[in-house]
Amino acid sequence: MTARPDYVVARREAGFDWHVGSSQGAIRTLADIPIREFNLDPHACIEAYQRGASIVREMFGEEVRPAGLATPGISYGHANGLGSELIFPEDGEVGHTHPYERLDDGIRALREPVDFAATGMAPYYLDFKKEMEKAFPGQTVGFGYGLEGPLTTAYEMRGESIFTDIFDAPDQTKEFLGLLTDSILAFHAFMCDVAGRQVVCPDVGGLCDDIASMIPPSMWHDLVLPYWEQYYQGVTTGRRHAHVEDLRPVQLPFLEEIGLAFFDPSISPKLNPRLITDGCRVPYTWRLGSIHYPIMSNQDIEDFVFQAVADGASRVHTIIAESMCNYIDVEKVQTFIRSAKEAERLLAGGATREEIGRRVSAEGKMKFWDRWWN
Repeated sequence: MTARPDYVVARREAGFDWHVGSSQGAIRTLADIPIREFNLDPHACIEAYQRGASIVREMFGEEVRPAGLATPGISYGHANGLGSELIFPEDGEVGHTHPYERLDDGIRALREPVDFAATGMAPYYLDFKKEMEKAFPGQTVGFGYGLEGPLTTAYEMRGESIFTDIFDAPDQTKEFLGLLTDSILAFHAFMCDVAGRQVVCPDVGGLCDDIASMIPPSMWHDLVLPYWEQYYQGVTTGRRHAHVEDLRPVQLPFLEEIGLAFFDPSISPKLNPRLITDGCRVPYTWRLGSIHYPIMSNQDIEDFVFQAVADGASRVHTIIAESMCNYIDVEKVQTFIRSAKEAERLLAGGATREEIGRRVSAEGKMKFWDRWWN
């Protein structure tokens, strides 16, 4: 049974940290490997890691976490195993089709067992993984052929129809979501077998479910929380983490109800650190997204970090994407690192978050967070 966090002390005990990560997009861009080749050709993927990873390190420095060695990051592996076709455009991210035209079709299909190791493109990417392991002997190669949470997977299966299903056929939708979550857990077990790890982790279990943010708050107790609970019980007896983009403030209390120990809102235009801190007691990270870098100065980035810390973020982070592989953004990333390290130093020395907020410039105090997305 998972122990519920003590939210009275959870944020204080979480403290503060930061990180800067790299991405597969960055390494393939710097290695000049087209995205379609990277996703479909193991030799292209291997070349990207062999050349691009070192260029990222040379450009951005040793403090940037390298992109994890893994097969291409495809979030729709589970959907593909259920009949969704993967689409690989020439110059864009992987897409997919929505295979279940009717809710009944999905319910009927999900009642049948699936051998996820033998369906869809799983055999191809398992062989892809073996090729990478030959190229990187002694290193662990992750399996990027992944899965999403219950509501996001429901969208993958039904497309926009899932947003009318919840009103037109609520009982069938609940049956569909229950079967779908069982299927997600079966795919999770397959992935654990590939990775050689236990299915139910005693330490932590993560969930990615962006589409949950599109479910009306009045329906969360029926259509979100039961399936999150079903999912978490199947993956961990430890801490519960979640990545959910685009939540609204009114949805934040649900994060405590489900017992989250950590929350990643990532790109969420309707949230900011003040709103999250006031809306729930779950420790959280606040991300500086790659989409923000072109319109931000070094001063903006410093202000971003100090204001996020002042307003209660347990972590700040940024991830180097393909669009950031230039020397202007190298300088901005270094500003992010310096500011995060300074905030960490000040807190460790006994400074309060309010005192760190005094480091924000006058312009930054106006911008963050009222003009953050303008």
